[in-house]
Amino acid sequence: MKKSTVIKWLTFTVILFFTPFTSLFAQQIGLQLYSLRNEFKTDVPGTLAKIKEWKIQQIEGGGTYGLPVDTYEKLLEQNNLQMVSYGASFEELQNNLPAVTDNAKAFGSKFIMCAWIPHKEGTFTREDLLKAVAVFNTAGKLLKEKGLQFCYHPHGYEFRPFENGTMFDYMVKHTDPRYVNFEMDVFWVKHPGQDPVALLKKYSTRFLMLHLKDRKSGTTGNQDGHAADETNVVLGQGDVGIAAIMKTAKKIGIKYYFIEDESPKAIEQIPQSLEFLRTLK
Repeated sequence: MKKSTVIKWLTFTVILFFTPFTSLFAQQIGLQLYSLRNEFKTDVPGTLAKIKEWKIQQIEGGGTYGLPVDTYEKLLEQNNLQMVSYGASFEELQNNLPAVTDNAKAFGSKFIMCAWIPHKEGTFTREDLLKAVAVFNTAGKLLKEKGLQFCYHPHGYEFRPFENGTMFDYMVKHTDPRYVNFEMDVFWVKHPGQDPVALLKKYSTRFLMLHLKDRKSGTTGNQDGHAADETNVVLGQGDVGIAAIMKTAKKIGIKYYFIEDESPKAIEQIPQSLEFLRTLK
């Protein structure tokens, strides 16, 4: 074999060996844009450029921060950002589904995500639950017909005791898996006293996406769906158990992961969280 041929072969081997892992990480680890809500208020182009600087390619968002849709789309394209998941409110799912569909399609999203069910503060009733199940089944079916997958993001109050399990158990059982699935926010599973790993295993086919968020050790949990923003810490530095969660999530085939950091220091913490995730095997 000629020397030049050997060099080419070795170069190809090195690229083939290392490239998939880098690109796989970039594809898997995205960002929920709510993390940078304060930065977006003053500088949309600069904030999107910062996300690109972190080598994040996939995002979960909703809305355009006051910009025309075509302007915002161009900014996403310039920064190589793909809006995999589009956030919609419960009211929009119930009353304005065509607009949700059009917006998601405009951004090329695969998923529609809802993160809150309206209810009286401090309570989440049987009536709230049954209404949500009905709205999700109806909206999910219509979205599926348009080529979109609906996922609900539990927020903590769904883990109150109900019948022979929790309200979330009831929700899973009474929603059609063809049309309704779930995005686990690991913080909001830990905070009301649940085990994220156990829940992933229990409903291994129903969780399609994850929000990666860690909680300051010693934080007192609740089932109200609320916590101080300051309780969000760098991934791997809290008590949620991110490493074990990632290991289980990969085993069951979850493909989409979005860092969501609600702390006032999110722009400082996100790069540290990315570094932590890179250390995981």
